[in-house]
Amino acid sequence: MTAANTDAPAPPVEAIWLLCLAIARGAQGGGLPTGVRWNATSGHALEQAWAPEAHALFDLLKPLLDGCSGDDGWTVGQLGQSLDGCIATHTGDSCFVNGPEGLVHVHRLRALCDAVIVGAGTAALDDPQLTTRRVPGPNATRVVLDPSLRVPATARVFHDDQAPTLLVCAEDRRAEAEARFGESNVVAVARNASTRWLALPDVLRALRARGLRRLFVEGGGITVSEFVRQGCLDRLHLIVAPVVIGGGQPGLSVRPARAMGDALRPPSRTFALGDDVLWDMDLRAAPVPNPQP
Repeated sequence: MTAANTDAPAPPVEAIWLLCLAIARGAQGGGLPTGVRWNATSGHALEQAWAPEAHALFDLLKPLLDGCSGDDGWTVGQLGQSLDGCIATHTGDSCFVNGPEGLVHVHRLRALCDAVIVGAGTAALDDPQLTTRRVPGPNATRVVLDPSLRVPATARVFHDDQAPTLLVCAEDRRAEAEARFGESNVVAVARNASTRWLALPDVLRALRARGLRRLFVEGGGITVSEFVRQGCLDRLHLIVAPVVIGGGQPGLSVRPARAMGDALRPPSRTFALGDDVLWDMDLRAAPVPNPQP
């Protein structure tokens, strides 16, 4: 029997992922990894040819990698949905709308960001771990947006010690939140004047004041939609699966346009994720018309 070759090179996609991780870490003071160059105009580029699937992964993540070295960071959201725009059935079943490649992509975004953000509904109903498990990479700080303290203190993110967790609530619930979760684990901000949701620009400022600049809004649909409505997303990754649910929980929901010329139409790119299609939308190049103040 021939011994396994432990020195065999990593598959191209795995190798390019490790290179992307190294670029993200280099932005924190480690310098550029071998095989990558930087140009102030065009950003990061590979110095050698790679397999097509590896190039595709690098191209997908490049806008985020290019933003790693900036002072402002970035905020990217993602949703996985059906062809008819649903993220779950009417009973709430969402396991799984997207295929395994989409789940791997979510874990890559977790590893690249400083903080992964979910809303109260996702935290309470799914009780997610929000850790990086399907790919190599670090765990991000977990942030639960819970204006009215719906999430039980028994949720896993508050007890598993896998990564720090912050609870973001409305200012009028600060005292109760600090009593339940501890003062150092609570961020309190004002409510949006028109929707009574959290004022998301204040949330972003509070997180960046804590050194959390690269932010990933993982879900759910209400939370990602609110980030879009308040003009607080730089990019949106919308993963569409070839499945028709036939009515269920809607995904992205924004202010209705009166005319097609008023509709949000951001520059977009598409990438294949197995049988799914990922739409990468640049929302900074096409700001939301009249975002809610």
